[in-house]
Amino acid sequence: MTALRTTLVDTATSGKARLASDRWRGAPYLLPALIFLGLFFLAPLIGLLLRGILEPTPGLSNYAQLFANSAYSKVLFNTFAVAGLVTLISLLLAFPLAWAITLVPRGWGRALLGIVLLSMWTSLLARTYSWLVLLQASGVINKVLMAFGVIDQPLEMVHNLTGVVIGMTYIMIPFIVLPLQATMSAIDPMVLQAGSICGASPWRNFFRVFIPLCRPGIFSGALMVFVMSLGYYVTPALLGGAQNMMLPEFIVQQVQSFLNWGVASAAAALLIVITLALFYVYLKLQPESPAASATAR
Repeated sequence: MTALRTTLVDTATSGKARLASDRWRGAPYLLPALIFLGLFFLAPLIGLLLRGILEPTPGLSNYAQLFANSAYSKVLFNTFAVAGLVTLISLLLAFPLAWAITLVPRGWGRALLGIVLLSMWTSLLARTYSWLVLLQASGVINKVLMAFGVIDQPLEMVHNLTGVVIGMTYIMIPFIVLPLQATMSAIDPMVLQAGSICGASPWRNFFRVFIPLCRPGIFSGALMVFVMSLGYYVTPALLGGAQNMMLPEFIVQQVQSFLNWGVASAAAALLIVITLALFYVYLKLQPESPAASATAR
């Protein structure tokens, strides 16, 4: 019995060793990719972090300035406020659009999806300038509102955070529509029918069955939009103003106007750390797939 147990243990150990050797057998083929990532991603990132700590004097003074200086704190507040608001509005507008693409006949769904993709393929600069023309005091939106008597004088919708939120929301909507539509199209309609048969009202079926099933698409789309909004530059630079600066504009200003590499590097490093933290939270909140649960068991 002891000999049999020893044989089984030796067999399991050798199997694990063979599996480990097989796993690392293709490691040399990854060497070019690892060298590329090290040279063009890790090395600049490490240099960025070191500049934020070492320039102009060693220490964390650059990071302390970002939170102690009221002007810098306002930049941080504007960045997170705009990113959160853009994410929320984009989600509220993208959800019914993704649902409509999923529910309509396939031909109409492809047409709607094509329109969404076409907006993504159009030049970002052209789209931003279009909103600049539409939102200005003599633009189409103000003229239409004044013609219908809604307002007596033009609204200020450019060179402030209002224009930034409107322009960025339009640009970000497709990045939520695509993952949401993919998630919705994978939902079995029989699940919703089963909820109705079991006595759930339409609203209860929507909030207790449909929304939880859409959660992966909501999480991934919202995370993508929020992270992209934190680092967006073109739209805030054109539609915003100097009094409502966001973090990307602040970084460019510190480098180009003041050559303040220390504070600029600290701000950029802060964006990277926040992005990594949000991605970690996303991985923790993302529901585990049934296949992965079965494998783990």
